Amino acid sequence: MPNKKRKIQNKEGEKMEVIHIYHTNDLHSHFENWPRIYELLRERKKWHEEAGEAVYLFDIGDHLDLSHPYTEATKGRINTELLNKERYDAVTIGNNEGITLPYEALDHLYDGALFDVIVANLYKKNGERPAWAIPHQIYTTAKGTKIGVVGITAYFEQLYELLGWKLTEPMQELSKQIEELRGQVDIIILLSHLGINDDEMIATNFPEIDVILGAHTHHIFHQGKIMNNNLQGAAGKYGYYVGHIEIKIDDLKKVMDKKAILYETSKLPIANEEEAIIENYYLQGKQALSEKAVTIDEYYSREFLAKMLCEKLVSWCHSDCAILNEGLILNGLQPGDVTFFDLLSICPHPINPCNVTLTGAELKEILLDMKAEKWETLQVKGLGFRGTLMGKMISAGITEEKSGERVRYFIQSKEILADQYYVITVPDMLTFGNFFPSIYRAAKKDYFLPEFMRNILAERLRNRIKA
Repeated sequence: MPNKKRKIQNKEGEKMEVIHIYHTNDLHSHFENWPRIYELLRERKKWHEEAGEAVYLFDIGDHLDLSHPYTEATKGRINTELLNKERYDAVTIGNNEGITLPYEALDHLYDGALFDVIVANLYKKNGERPAWAIPHQIYTTAKGTKIGVVGITAYFEQLYELLGWKLTEPMQELSKQIEELRGQVDIIILLSHLGINDDEMIATNFPEIDVILGAHTHHIFHQGKIMNNNLQGAAGKYGYYVGHIEIKIDDLKKVMDKKAILYETSKLPIANEEEAIIENYYLQGKQALSEKAVTIDEYYSREFLAKMLCEKLVSWCHSDCAILNEGLILNGLQPGDVTFFDLLSICPHPINPCNVTLTGAELKEILLDMKAEKWETLQVKGLGFRGTLMGKMISAGITEEKSGERVRYFIQSKEILADQYYVITVPDMLTFGNFFPSIYRAAKKDYFLPEFMRNILAERLRNRIKA
């Protein structure tokens, strides 16, 4: 707890300036941790302001996740409201803001935001910056210290382009912003939704940066990490931690000391009406998604729904065949009205389909590997997957014939040939993770955005009822 009476002095006896920075990242709409985060930050901000010390709040992206019903229903606008209420100073965007929202939803996500949205490498297709984004901001403390803040987001160039945006290479854009800030500011802070490897590269190549606040790879630095005189801070994921950076500045505006610490939210005091607030977020989302999507007249099991989805992917993506993991469907559907909330509940993943072009030899290798028992019990985290187990691998559009130990595979009654090319539809998570090396390494990948798997399943269910 800050001591209002303390005197922090330099060698000449002058009082040093203390700057506090609190940071969050990769909340992914885990609102169950938000009430405690809110109370911690509100209390700390009050403390520091009463002590005459500068304090700033930054979020480093992926604050939203469409797997939560309230975020899905509002297309992330509830997340902006929460950041407003908490009086954040600035945020950068993560891939969940950038590539899980349709163009219009992202373009209006920050309508009414009371904070700066700092992202230097995002543009419209015409090369203009979106009206709601700035490449950097300069904050001036009451004692005249100028803090330059730059934001950079992960380089999913192709996916942003499919949604109507233009993303530039992060290091090149960062270099431009550092050059603009050089000589104008006393401290440079980077809000980096790039991941730990890129952050370490930046620390090595950009000694001008004093602090890197990291995200994306969900890494944790309990007491920060010093690299090339740069202090890195990272607060993991899901709001499990809140980061705190303290910087001490002398009267010549030189950084004399900087340190980092994390606060574990589970060890914080229970927030006022915590359970009611958390439940209310969920119930409001559920109510907003209560519109009927389709009506079914019988029970559909999880496995049957996965099969239906796999079959639909072939026609929807105009491919030769499709492969997916049953774990994408979490539960079955009961007969009666199926709401959009129900669809979100059984398929919460922000996962899109992708057409991958492979040779017949590569495809047959995958079909053999799919039979391994490991898939059903393989635990998966990240890559857009919001379930627990990968589940059995299934296919559509492919048949097989066994003759002794020999297995022959066919697509539309034609045997798969080793040197011929085929278009296979898969969940995009299989292209990001190295589950099947040939899919991961494939040179030609065509992603379909912004539709998620649950949207395609809903269309398949509607068509089945009409038929």
